[in-house]
Amino acid sequence: MTTPIEELEAKGKAAREASRKLAYLATDIKNRALEYIADDLLESKTEILKANRKDYGEAEASGMNTALLDRLMLNENLLEAIANDTRAVAVLPDPIGETYESRTMPNGLQISKRRVPLGVIGAIYESRPNVTVDITSLCLKSGNAVILRGGKETINSNIAIAKVIQEACRKAGMPGGCVQFIDNTDHTLVDHLLKMRDYIDLMIPRGGAGLIKLVRDNAAMPVVAGGIGICHTYVDKSADIDNAVAIVYNAKVQRPTVCNALDTVLVHKDIAEVFLPKMAAELNKVGVELHCDERSMAILQKDKSLKLKPAVDDDWGKEFLALIAAVKVADSLNGALEHIERYTSGHSEAILTGDNAAAMRFLNEVDAACVYVNASTRFTDGSQFGLGAEVGISTQKMHARGPLGLKELTTYKWIIYGSGQVRP
Repeated sequence: MTTPIEELEAKGKAAREASRKLAYLATDIKNRALEYIADDLLESKTEILKANRKDYGEAEASGMNTALLDRLMLNENLLEAIANDTRAVAVLPDPIGETYESRTMPNGLQISKRRVPLGVIGAIYESRPNVTVDITSLCLKSGNAVILRGGKETINSNIAIAKVIQEACRKAGMPGGCVQFIDNTDHTLVDHLLKMRDYIDLMIPRGGAGLIKLVRDNAAMPVVAGGIGICHTYVDKSADIDNAVAIVYNAKVQRPTVCNALDTVLVHKDIAEVFLPKMAAELNKVGVELHCDERSMAILQKDKSLKLKPAVDDDWGKEFLALIAAVKVADSLNGALEHIERYTSGHSEAILTGDNAAAMRFLNEVDAACVYVNASTRFTDGSQFGLGAEVGISTQKMHARGPLGLKELTTYKWIIYGSGQVRP
């Protein structure tokens, strides 16, 4: 009888063998697999949603917080959205085989780069069962095999989804073993997975700060990691007040439990007296709690209907993942930039302004994966950026940054055509 470690090693070996065939697999076969996955997810919705309800009930009984419960839950609409994202990946251009940066050297050598898969992608993630589909679809389209390890809180959902994916791949004629799912929740397997650099070319963690640190500190292979998303929106003195209120509302309220939701509002002192009451009144409609610095508190405390708390040091640089936002009055653009530089997580930052010079300064000086002018940070998302889906949002700078789509799961090799040249 094989041990869990031996089984894990076997899955790694199978993924490696599959990756060699995936590297040159025809685009139409990959697309067919994605279409089958999308169709079969919906055909199997009864089984998938039943498994998800079991996960949700157990997680809720265990005391899981609201943000994670929100990420865990599936319903028919969400399953339809996941299927649509999978189809969106299918219709994107296949990056594999793309030739670029071609040149002819003085000696006649023709040199170019050709885009190729990374090989085998490992993914360790928490809570979100949609990640199982998103990562798989992008990996398969970009010619990579994938090894998936979801959290124990979604084990039943992920087993049901992985079964659908693997059968769809078989029907489409994909290489056997191209999608591996680890259905054993023993944590020691994660430790071993992180050492399997002979089989895994890149590891991608998606989850909380603890998971990301674990993977970064222990992985023997390269890691592309997203961090927590501490997202600021700075309302400049020239901002259109009504537009700014609408953008702040969307960034905070549209889905508060995700990494690209707004956490801190910075408001220029010249418009604070006008903007803050309007913003607070709108956010108060859905019960947003505002953690205010002294100046914003002095403006807002006149309205006794608002949910206000004095801000403490820990509120700056905090990812709330809830209907809570920190509020601070800034003396100037310089002050806002200094605050963001100190507390940014490098995820998504926004300026709302009518001043082009201020917008350009913000774009140039803010060091984050995604920097916005007059738009909600909620757009930091693979499908919203036209990538179909994403395997994660990277807040690091190597080798990819922001939403990770198809091209971010590729590398290149140099292609050199000669006609008998030798080096003198």
